[in-house]
Amino acid sequence: MFEGCVGTVYGPAMSAAPWAVQKETARGRLHPEPEASTRSPWQRDRDRIIHSAAFRKLQYKTQVFVNHEGDFYRTRLTHSIEVAQIARSVTRELGLDEDLTEALALAHDLGHPPFGHAGEEALATAMQPFGGFDHNAQSLRVVTLLEARYAAFDGLNLSWETLEGLAKHNGPVRRPPPYVAEYDARHKLDLTTFAALEAQVAAQADDIAYHAHDLDDGWRAGFFDAADMQHLPVVGEALAEAARASLDMPPPRLRHETIRRVIDRLVTDLVADSRRRIAALAPLNADAVRRARRPMVGFSEQMAEANRVIREFLFARMYRHWRVNRMTAKARCVVGEIFALLHGNTGLLPDDWRARAGDSGTVRAATVVCDYIAGMTDRYAREEHLRLTDLSVSG
Repeated sequence: MFEGCVGTVYGPAMSAAPWAVQKETARGRLHPEPEASTRSPWQRDRDRIIHSAAFRKLQYKTQVFVNHEGDFYRTRLTHSIEVAQIARSVTRELGLDEDLTEALALAHDLGHPPFGHAGEEALATAMQPFGGFDHNAQSLRVVTLLEARYAAFDGLNLSWETLEGLAKHNGPVRRPPPYVAEYDARHKLDLTTFAALEAQVAAQADDIAYHAHDLDDGWRAGFFDAADMQHLPVVGEALAEAARASLDMPPPRLRHETIRRVIDRLVTDLVADSRRRIAALAPLNADAVRRARRPMVGFSEQMAEANRVIREFLFARMYRHWRVNRMTAKARCVVGEIFALLHGNTGLLPDDWRARAGDSGTVRAATVVCDYIAGMTDRYAREEHLRLTDLSVSG
């Protein structure tokens, strides 16, 4: 049974369908390496991602709540693990490659800066004169350049299929950010086509995990309660069903019983409608999936509308709550001030970063400072801001 689901029993692992990625037709790596005898290319990618410094840092990066606000709230790491769990379950049902899907789910947030969307918005504003900032592009930058672990190459030298899925996390890329365009010039990722089905599953699992755990965290934090959610599609039904399961159920258990039913409904709908789309288009292989005119993994129209309503509810009641707004304002200030100080004076950077940045105020300096900040955890960013601005704190 799918963990988090109630009534749906998912079948045993299926053999790879023809529309799945296949090891025999994998497109290799930018820097050729002998393949491992005990692991597929995508198992190897997953393992490299898990052992990367960027992945470890996700445990101290904000999802919605800043890391120090509570031990139970999600971080980028726990979010990525939940995405991977949901994605593997869906992938198994569709006969796809679970290991590629898991690698993409675990890597999709590696480029996120500290303080969640507040940090991303602050970096995007600071980098606007220098090409902008996009966390998906930064994820590609992390795994192809910034991770420095191997003697023969920069980055993790992941397989083509994994890099394609990261670059196209939100679908075809017709106006690529500067680094994505730069990388594509030397290692073509077919940016204007759809990604393989494994990547499409990872992207939809991301949305399912977001809705489920933000409802859970927001409810736990007191931003809304059960009565506020009764009118929501999917959520209201799950809440009523959970309440009927036990008339004297304590609130924490009611919350869990509701959220797992929400996940069950979302996953069940995603699997069913994706099967319908795949059957209608009958792709012969993964390349036929890429050439299709529309994505083959998605929700039914009714569930897509339900997701839209849930998203609007979360924006109004959680993401724009005054407590979150206050932390967002502080986070933007911290990131913006760090960028301005370091870009204006690269001599303030640690030695290795200063050597890369070169002269203050340049495009090169902005790019290096952006990489430096994007790699920070919430805690490190707060401490670095104090070191740069508070005379009582030593550098």
